Amino acid sequence: MKVLVPVKRVVDYNVKVRVKSDGSGVDIANVKMSMNPFDEIALEEAVRLKEGGKVTEVVAVSVGVAQCQETLRTGMAIGADRGILVETAVETEPLGVAKVIKALADKEQPQLIILGKQAIDDDSNQTGQMVAALLGWPQATFASKVVVEDGKVTVTREVDGGLETVALSLPAVITTDLRLNEPRYVTLPNIMKAKKKPLETIKPEDLGVDVTPRLKTLKVVEPPKRSAGIKVPDVATLVQKLRTEAKVI
Repeated sequence: MKVLVPVKRVVDYNVKVRVKSDGSGVDIANVKMSMNPFDEIALEEAVRLKEGGKVTEVVAVSVGVAQCQETLRTGMAIGADRGILVETAVETEPLGVAKVIKALADKEQPQLIILGKQAIDDDSNQTGQMVAALLGWPQATFASKVVVEDGKVTVTREVDGGLETVALSLPAVITTDLRLNEPRYVTLPNIMKAKKKPLETIKPEDLGVDVTPRLKTLKVVEPPKRSAGIKVPDVATLVQKLRTEAKVI
């Protein structure tokens, strides 16, 4: 069984991002980039399924600029067997990425596509659902447990009321939540091995996909700064301020 795992190159989660002076977006010049943490969880789960004998091949996919090759090499160091870069200088949107993944799924014929539930740069939480819709495959989002058995996949997912367990027939699409697993540490020997694994580079046009943006970012602003706290002399004053100023009681 083949698993396709899309991975995105994003600003590292430890970096404090800065908004450009013209408000057109986030400044990524000379900023550390890394694999989207949710995609790392998705890749870890695919590799664990392979180690458990449920999967025969894990293919990492990325859509973006040439530097995404570094992200794919990291994915192969985690355990992916090969990588595919769909190279484009266009700032891709969820629908464009979903169309690319759909085209790759038609070409590669995977039985399972595992994605992170969202990317930490735009927090759209749309790509996985769009991929499932375009392919007409069943989907399970926000997975906290995945079990592949007897030609189907059972997914435990977190919902407002607790946990929900769904069974999907293969092929299927899964998006991962934080509690699914803890990605492994990438070792130097595996980084060296990843350099020898195949990495294919193609263009969206080769797949017959148009990734031209349909959305326009009007303005990006930083969140408002938190105001300083105040001290009160006693509980009575605190209650009074909560009642008159905060109006929470």
